[in-house]
Amino acid sequence: MFGDFMGMMGKLKETQKKVEETKIRLNTVLLDEESSDGKLKVTITANREIKSITIEDSLLQDKEQLEDYLILTLNKAIEKATRVNETELAAVAKEGMPNIPGMDSFLK
Repeated sequence: MFGDFMGMMGKLKETQKKVEETKIRLNTVLLDEESSDGKLKVTITANREIKSITIEDSLLQDKEQLEDYLILTLNKAIEKATRVNETELAAVAKEGMPNIPGMDSFLK
């Protein structure tokens, strides 16, 4: 039994390391989002760090419209990045979970 516990602890440490490696890798995963008419484009990492924003000149004439575009497009980009981030980290965490009876039904 003690050996099983040590094995589980080793597997958990290994999983923790893989999660940290995945977080670092997600800094390099770039996602693009743009407004429905393409006037504003955002590039964000899967860790939700904004890398670039491109704004069509016509949007610079209307501050309120630009603000609306930024809010909508940034929120869509953050939502997309969050989905990718959570999916990747969940996959790594689930893969590394020790085989504990009954946990499969709990994780679904």
